[in-house]
Amino acid sequence: MSHELYDNPLIGRYASREMCRLWSPQVKHSTWRKLWVALAEAEAELGLPVTSAQIEDLRAAVDDIDFDLAAKHEKKLRHDVMAHVHTYGDRVPSARAIIHLGATSCYVTDNADLLLMRQSLQILRGRLVGVIDHLARFALEYRSLACLGFTHLQPAQPTTVGKRAALWCYDLVLDLEEIEHRLQTLRFRGAKGTTGTQATFLELFHGDHAKVIELDRRVAAKMGFDEVYPVTGQTYSRKVDAHVLATLSSVAQSAHKAGSDLRILQSRKELEEPFEQHQIGSSAMAYKRNPMRAERMCGLARFAMSLVSSADQTAAVQWLERTLDDSANRRLTIPQALLAIDAVLIIYRNVVDGLVVYPQVIAKHLLEELPFMATEQILMRGVEAGGDRQELHESIRVHSQAAGREVKEFGRANDLMERLAGDSAFANVDLTGTLDPQQFIGRAPEQVDDFIREVVDPIREKYRDLLQQQSEELRV
Repeated sequence: MSHELYDNPLIGRYASREMCRLWSPQVKHSTWRKLWVALAEAEAELGLPVTSAQIEDLRAAVDDIDFDLAAKHEKKLRHDVMAHVHTYGDRVPSARAIIHLGATSCYVTDNADLLLMRQSLQILRGRLVGVIDHLARFALEYRSLACLGFTHLQPAQPTTVGKRAALWCYDLVLDLEEIEHRLQTLRFRGAKGTTGTQATFLELFHGDHAKVIELDRRVAAKMGFDEVYPVTGQTYSRKVDAHVLATLSSVAQSAHKAGSDLRILQSRKELEEPFEQHQIGSSAMAYKRNPMRAERMCGLARFAMSLVSSADQTAAVQWLERTLDDSANRRLTIPQALLAIDAVLIIYRNVVDGLVVYPQVIAKHLLEELPFMATEQILMRGVEAGGDRQELHESIRVHSQAAGREVKEFGRANDLMERLAGDSAFANVDLTGTLDPQQFIGRAPEQVDDFIREVVDPIREKYRDLLQQQSEELRV
């Protein structure tokens, strides 16, 4: 490894080796060669002068790539695809004459990108299912642990730790549906020719339209696709890339939302992400236990979200049958979006698996605010005991403001219940048990149960094999 050149952190620090290897030059250009083999096979099957010996020679050299030679060819030719055509031909001289027969550069570049995107989305689907499964386990464990709810980042009606986790989990379920949709609708560019008209293939087959159609179908089938895009220009529609990156952005949004929530809750000392024995939180403040994993997850998610605009703009500016201004942009945005989300989901799983919950702190924070939330119930009890609703309401209002002043101006405890107990207007009201948190969480525990049974369990059943895969350890 050279320390004198820029090292992409996605490769060196964040993404899995599996995803990094998938987007490596070796896999990319081996895939190009597999596409050339598939094209040669289909052309031979349909009667073109391509021999079985040539095909076997090509197949034997699929992974044997001389990258130095390819670089020399590209320096001379100024064309990366033709550089690899010549490199392949130099390695397999017996088949040199038929490599890339009838094809345009996008036959290998676009089809390879589609293949790699499909494999990448399959990897991410597995990681996403794993996070959903483990987050649901956490939600079930804490289904009934009452905690303070927040709206506008202000104290609101209580919920439970498990219900809040179920909200994070459901965002990921929606993302899983989007990834499944992308995988179901992703197609192959196929053998469409220079501007998508298949004119060169029609000439090779002497005007036989049926053979041209069959060539397209056979090449796609050999590469594992059931369908091809029905029409293309020189490239498949760049809206496909925009759709895929939008789906990745959706995952990023969910992870960022959950990561932000966790950072807020860790600042309140209610939840805490994993913190290792010798981990340093701050180079200056030795006591710090910063939520660096959630912060990293948010940072990478934000990067992935930012890439969507590039894909949108690329789709918008592809003039007529195509322009080449998409090439450099796509080399950056597509792999890096996939690598970033790969890293995000690895971190998310790592955080969920090591989350620490502090019930006593959660209870303390809840009880500090609960008296205010209990006032509606106390008001109803006062009316049942024969009190005047409007008079009771006014008394509660006055006492609540006074108690709030004690908390905010003097830093003292919330004494609202003591004030109400000493007010003769509430003499006939039984205040016992009005601060039981379980009275204020509604159906939160049951909602968690329903969510897991109706939504998560079917996912677990569908992806049982994927859940057997072990998550990769977080690299720091």
